[in-house]
Amino acid sequence: MCGIAGIVWQNNQEQKQAAIRRMTDAIAHRGPNADGHFVNQRVALGHRRLSIIDLSPEANQPFWDSSDRYVIVFNGEVYNFQEIRKKLSNYTFRTKCDTEVILAAYIQWGEKCLDHFAGMFAFAVWDTWDNKLFIARDRLGIKPLYYVEKNGMLLFASEIRALLASGLVEKKLNKKGLYNYLNYQTVHAPNTMVEEVKQLNPGEFATLQHGVLTIKKYWELAGNGQSGSPAVGGPSFDNYEEVKKNVRRLMLQAVERRLIADVPLGAFLSGGIDSSAIVALMAEVSERPVETFSVVFEEKQFDESEYSDLIAKLYKTNHHPLLLKPTDFLDALPAALKAMDAPSGDGVNTYVVSKVTKEAGITVALSGTGGDELFAGYSLFTDYWKLNQHPYFWKIPRGVRTAGASMAGLFLKSHQKARVSEIASARSAAIEDVYPAFRKVLTSREIGKMMLNGEAANGKTYDAVYDLLKEQRAVKKLPLLSQLTVADISTYTQNVLLRDTDQMSMAHALEVRVPFFDHDLVEYVVQIPDKWKYPTFAKKLLVESLHPLIPDEIVFRQKKGFDLPWKVWIKQELKSFCEQKLKRFNERNLTPPSLTDQLWRDFTSGKNDNLWSRIWIFVVLEDWLDRMGVDG
Repeated sequence: MCGIAGIVWQNNQEQKQAAIRRMTDAIAHRGPNADGHFVNQRVALGHRRLSIIDLSPEANQPFWDSSDRYVIVFNGEVYNFQEIRKKLSNYTFRTKCDTEVILAAYIQWGEKCLDHFAGMFAFAVWDTWDNKLFIARDRLGIKPLYYVEKNGMLLFASEIRALLASGLVEKKLNKKGLYNYLNYQTVHAPNTMVEEVKQLNPGEFATLQHGVLTIKKYWELAGNGQSGSPAVGGPSFDNYEEVKKNVRRLMLQAVERRLIADVPLGAFLSGGIDSSAIVALMAEVSERPVETFSVVFEEKQFDESEYSDLIAKLYKTNHHPLLLKPTDFLDALPAALKAMDAPSGDGVNTYVVSKVTKEAGITVALSGTGGDELFAGYSLFTDYWKLNQHPYFWKIPRGVRTAGASMAGLFLKSHQKARVSEIASARSAAIEDVYPAFRKVLTSREIGKMMLNGEAANGKTYDAVYDLLKEQRAVKKLPLLSQLTVADISTYTQNVLLRDTDQMSMAHALEVRVPFFDHDLVEYVVQIPDKWKYPTFAKKLLVESLHPLIPDEIVFRQKKGFDLPWKVWIKQELKSFCEQKLKRFNERNLTPPSLTDQLWRDFTSGKNDNLWSRIWIFVVLEDWLDRMGVDG
């Protein structure tokens, strides 16, 4: 896990040299173990290394092949690199790292090398003979890759802040990105909050040669595995026992792949189903006791240590309970905000947990992130399934449906009423029409009223999630619950959960690995029929596939969860901070001041405490705009 940066630009070498160093300095937190640069008349490459596999200096980057034709910078891990290495008999290896295997695979197979990789990655290869750049991002978007193309120049980096630090990118707010953020507390790829900065989408690669940038898709979540996952070889889903065996085998493979490291490795253990499953499988294949880490609280309403302790004892792990107080999160807030490479309404939890885990001596941690998305763990899965069981409802005129929803929502809070109304007025129960309402912080109707200059007025709104799902035509061929899996992974998961995990863990140079996002596992599970996946109890398919690894006490317990007391903090400890940020945001004239003023009055008066999340996205945004120097 590292940080990468690059500039392709025919100009003064000294100018590129200074720019690439500013870029890697801006992401020094991602790689404290080594830094390296290569600069010539056409290209500059930079790297910050967090050493995980082959800790020797010979594996430092930028890394050259033996012919001195190709050079690579790489962020992430390719877990099956040892298997791939065996297929590359024509290449003479100098190291034991996965970086050299990626480079050798590209030399032998070109863009088709991506079909061989299992892992999380973003990398760039420069061909010095053909003056050609090749960049790629992993299938599920676990590792980020941002770029800017303008005036015959291409810049790329692991973080937006590196691009802005180059001095070559205009710090101008992207109005589409702003609208997207207020909708969903994030900006969805390929856009960002900065007008010139784009993201390479998950499952994409790009080539740059003779000044022409070409972007291609090599993998699609909804479009792969339809004729049988390559990991399973054309499976049948008629036999439930066979399905469970395949799920268990692929889960075990996903975990085992992620245990390769030459540094201390552990696992987050909350005591929930997902983290318990990961720890149980780690214990099954590990030669030594698993190192587990749990955040525990003195407050009984938050503390879940009885469940994490149960799993730790069952699998004889070296368990490390990390005692925290809610105020520890409050104290860490300034540093957590500073760590945000892109504004987010979430992420503080991940920042603090990553911090204490790194301080405990761990460099790599496995996480249960993704279990809910893959195995229908959220309540919205059953909500979506039920919406599709009443086709007659969608034949009622939309105006009548909306009016009925308004009457039914008389006693709901304003944010709940807006969501119910948006679902009821949807064109249909299709995934692109209904799903966006499940994930919105502010609805399109609300944003349509507040955007200035008529940019989103009169119903002419821009909905990034609707557009993303509408483009994925193959999703309609999947079972209903899998349609929601695809929707959640390709929107909320990739652009909130995975991005926040990356930026908050890498703020502490901690690598987090996510077995539930193993592409072989995902390809198989999204094909499984609803009759096997429907959660008659929490994540039924996962639990029964791994039986008896996850005890009933874990499966059927009442989930507590840890919710930070934002409602209290924003009214008390953070009140002055929030008021200052809202005032400064209003001065930017991006939205009518009456909107944030009304939200603040309704919240502080006690009229609606749930408005805190809407207020917080404005506070975080203003803090980010100010810190990054982005001008609206």
